[in-house]
Amino acid sequence: MGRPKGGKNRKYPYEFKLKAVKTYLNEHRSFRSVAAELNIAEARVRAWVKLYNEGLLETGRKRPGNPFSALHTSKSLSKEERLELENLKLKIENERLKKGYLVKGGGVNKEYVTIFAANTRS
Repeated sequence: MGRPKGGKNRKYPYEFKLKAVKTYLNEHRSFRSVAAELNIAEARVRAWVKLYNEGLLETGRKRPGNPFSALHTSKSLSKEERLELENLKLKIENERLKKGYLVKGGGVNKEYVTIFAANTRS
């Protein structure tokens, strides 16, 4: 029941999501039957119920993301916010060095190497 390949992501209004959740909770029906009635994916109903139970349905899922990406993108940060992020990044790097690790690569190819292994010749 998922969306077809190349299809648009659907945005559902809060009232629609709440209707699905209330139908599931109040009528004691299965995820599958609620999803079939509303013509949506079963996993979507499960996710909405989980968010509702956590009190996040209205705001949506909170995805913290990577705070350091703001340093490299065009996000508008004040001078103080930028300095705080750079300071935090340096503190993390300092702690990593105390434990004896270096980071090689970046993104998906990031690799943590011990300082001993980095200093020995292979």
